[in-house]
Amino acid sequence: MLSSAPLLRGETQAESSAASVLPEPVTKEHFDALINQSPFLRSIGLSKSIVLTGIAQMEEGVFATLFDLDTRESYFVGKKINREGWQLVSINGDQSDLETLTARVKIGGSEVVSIRYEKLSAKAFNKSGPLYRGGKGSGGGTGPHGGPDPRMLTPDQMSDAKNGARNYRDGFKADGYADNVKVPASTIAKLSKLSSQQRESINVKMYEYRNRGLGMPERQKIYEGMLDRTLRSSR
Repeated sequence: MLSSAPLLRGETQAESSAASVLPEPVTKEHFDALINQSPFLRSIGLSKSIVLTGIAQMEEGVFATLFDLDTRESYFVGKKINREGWQLVSINGDQSDLETLTARVKIGGSEVVSIRYEKLSAKAFNKSGPLYRGGKGSGGGTGPHGGPDPRMLTPDQMSDAKNGARNYRDGFKADGYADNVKVPASTIAKLSKLSSQQRESINVKMYEYRNRGLGMPERQKIYEGMLDRTLRSSR
């Protein structure tokens, strides 16, 4: 014999049967997965198209420099969300050995991807021409128009780094300031407190960032951060 739930006062059998087959009401919890892992915020395959090309330690913290192999665009990612909506979670590996580094980057507010370091030819940062992806043991000279290792400067770059250290009021090509823009007085004041050797060391490092494809706004921040840290360590 079939059993049925007791009827409430004033409720007919038909009304009771209809209520028993109605679906449960939709609540906010049903949409949690869609909100937190929205397919519209995901960057599918990001870790395959973007590689880590370097890291920078600044007053605001650690920053990762990323390069998109498809678009030939460079990105600067730190603890604060950048204009692309990306945020640096951590840098894993031995920072003295770039080949071991991996950047964990949060995309679209929830998805975290791991992006490995990859040595690229300086030609890779040129938006025209074929892409060259270097690796361990790649040799040759370097520079924005040179060989595979941005850390090895061309003779012209080394000469400019040395000249910029001596004539620091005039700036140099990798400092992040346009040719028609004077170096700020506050920056010159910092440079005046450093030795020529310290300034040259900073200039060489700035050329490495330039060779990796960083734009002028990013280089300006790195340059000022390096000056501040060198001044503090010299006290």
